[in-house]
Amino acid sequence: MERLDQPHRLLLVHAHPDDESLGTALTMARYADAGAHVVLLTATRGELGEVIPPELAHLTPDELAGHRTGELAAAMEALGVEDHRFLTRPDGSGYRDSGMVWAEPGRAAAGEDVDPRALTAADPEEVAGRIAQVLREVRPQVVVTYEPGGGYGHPDHVRVAEATARALVLAAGRGADGDGAADADVPWQVAKVYEIVQPLSEARVALRRLVETGAPGAADPDGPLPSVVVPDGEVTTVVDGAEQLPAKIAALRAHATQVALDLDAEVPAVRLSNGVPQPLVAREHFRLVHGVAAGPLDADGRETDLFAGIATS
Repeated sequence: MERLDQPHRLLLVHAHPDDESLGTALTMARYADAGAHVVLLTATRGELGEVIPPELAHLTPDELAGHRTGELAAAMEALGVEDHRFLTRPDGSGYRDSGMVWAEPGRAAAGEDVDPRALTAADPEEVAGRIAQVLREVRPQVVVTYEPGGGYGHPDHVRVAEATARALVLAAGRGADGDGAADADVPWQVAKVYEIVQPLSEARVALRRLVETGAPGAADPDGPLPSVVVPDGEVTTVVDGAEQLPAKIAALRAHATQVALDLDAEVPAVRLSNGVPQPLVAREHFRLVHGVAAGPLDADGRETDLFAGIATS
């Protein structure tokens, strides 16, 4: 991709450290490489993440938060992203990880006990207002976050998806934010909003390939799929990140508490704490939910540039 000569600004809203590297690392690295102002907003520090390495299993939630903050900093360095922020409450404290349980392989659900400081325990309007303040400060033309199901059902992902949608309305001046602070700022209308998705056909093929090659723990390719997988016709946009794949691998390696890599397998894959392999691919897919799709298009009629059709300013 040629280096940009216009002030492109991209804001990605994620729930925990590692989510950005799993779902949007290629996109972040590609636009950072091109000179765009890439901003990552992370809602929590992931205090309740399930730790994979046994040697780190002793970490308390607060210790894990500090450790994962360091992992995220290393991942951002690998991706070339210099502007990273944690979402904060009006009093300056952070929102805590709400936790989850595995309802079934690849699909999470809310746990029974939720800390009152957790993201999902907070007033949804407050959370949206805090995101709206970041939107008005950064003034991005493009915003990326989860689809309504949060990718795989994690309650923090779902809350981020809901709060970001509301924040876009607040930032544009069509509502009041959580504490009134953003109302004093200049309203900002985002030109294009994307949800992170995966096309159904590619997901089925990739899962079938994992099964055929004997990858341990591979999911049934004909079984139920998480909400991130959508019908092919709903996928509007694809970012080719082949050149940025080494950066994505480095970012994933940085998140060692949460991610394991099978790079030497016949089908290179990523594993989370549930042990289910997910194929490591060099493209990321999105669904445009606000704005107008524009060229250039690929052979499937999908956008290949998140900023296509936007007059930057």
